[in-house]
Amino acid sequence: MAGGTTVSRTEHFALHRAPLQAAASPVPADQATGPRSQRSAALFAVQGEPWLGAIVPKRWARRAVTRNAVKRQIYTVSLDFEATLPAAAHVVRLRAGFDKSQFHSATSPALKQAVRAELQRLFAGVRK
Repeated sequence: MAGGTTVSRTEHFALHRAPLQAAASPVPADQATGPRSQRSAALFAVQGEPWLGAIVPKRWARRAVTRNAVKRQIYTVSLDFEATLPAAAHVVRLRAGFDKSQFHSATSPALKQAVRAELQRLFAGVRK
């Protein structure tokens, strides 16, 4: 995320974007040092489509079931906005926890609706 910028932010989420770099050329055969030396060194080899990742730290979602539910919501909502995102690496980061007194269950329908609504606002507010 150091090489990218924050393109959208809500109360609980931030969306970061970093440009995709062109694939690096493989190491020449005479300089090969291992079995994987002929592979490209680029992190993202495919250009032309957006890439998406999710970071949901334990600090803000203590239970694994909550972290997994939030990640599923991130990936599901991102599909609706995939056509509007530029070809770049995107990371959605949970930056604050949801109030436990308001959402008692880790997978309550109320929490899912709140996460989904906020993610829709996050993706709708993306700066190009």
